[in-house]
Formats: sequence, structure tokens, C-alpha cells
Amino acid sequence: MELFEGRPENTENREDRELRVYDFLDDLGIKYYITDHDAAENMEVCKAIDEILEAKICKNLFLCNRQKTVFYLLLMPGDKPFKTKELSSQINSARLSFASPDKMLEYLDVKPGAVSVMGLINDKDNTVRLLIDEDILKDEYIGCHPCVNTSSIKIRTEDLIKGFLPSVDHAYTTVKLIGE
Repeated sequence: MELFEGRPENTENREDRELRVYDFLDDLGIKYYITDHDAAENMEVCKAIDEILEAKICKNLFLCNRQKTVFYLLLMPGDKPFKTKELSSQINSARLSFASPDKMLEYLDVKPGAVSVMGLINDKDNTVRLLIDEDILKDEYIGCHPCVNTSSIKIRTEDLIKGFLPSVDHAYTTVKLIGE
């Protein structure tokens, strides 16, 4: 794995959803770095990617309420355990569960294993509520997938919060997950 600045030179075998992320970031003038890798299907693989990026890849969870009428994207540190009860009380949602892959594709245009904050470029109706663990906001950089799990990007957390999110018309709610 190698780290490169900006969009990849060769885009021949890349999915449209990935290229849309690079186009969007380029249009905003947000500087980013990219590395290609085997499918990142667990946090152990992500640790190796973290080393290349020199940033932590977020754990991204796509959740919904019991009625499947409210959807959430949670960004949290990859090494922190997730407890639904802990989050539910902070967002006033009685019971959370993982949302279906169909809803993930419908709202974020991503498949399981590639969930990312970058998918919010596809949520034109602002259906998904973004939740960010406070520890993510403390890091200078954030690592995430560009809507595919065979590449990862690194951008400044400040660029995500002050540039990217306003451009996709999404606010966020800060949550505090202990994970113990």
C-alpha cells in the first residue's frame, strides 16, 4: 500500500460511486490522500490501513430505530466497542438496530463493508442523521472509505466538519460513547 495525494491517476477499474467522491472533494477544494488495498472487511485490516494513512479509520455504523423510519450514520473510533443502549439514551431512540443493506444502498449508495460519511453526498433528501463520537472530533485527520472498501482516504477533520458536511447539507450530533 502507498499513500497518494488526490484522485488516483488511473480511474479505469473504479466504481462510479468512488469517483463521485473524488469529484465532490475536488470541486470543494478539499485536500485528501488515498490508498488502495484489499477489501477492508474488519478492523484488523483497517489497522494496517491506519498505519499507511497515519490516521484512524472510523468505524461507521448504519443504524435505524425500531420502526425503521429514522436512520443514523454513526462515526466512532474503530477500537471502541459499540453499545446500542448507550447511544439510544443520548439520541432519544428507544431501540436501535442495524439498518438493512437495501436502505444503505438507497440512502448512501454504499454496500455493507463500505459505509462511510462520504456516502452522505448521495443522501439528497437528508434522510440520514449523522452522529459523531466526540473522540473522532479530537483527531486532526479522519480516515474513511470513498464509498468502496478497496480504497481509503484521509482528510482533515476540520475540512469534513466545516467544508464537506455543509456542502452535503448535513449537520451532526456529537455523542459520547464510553464503550465499556
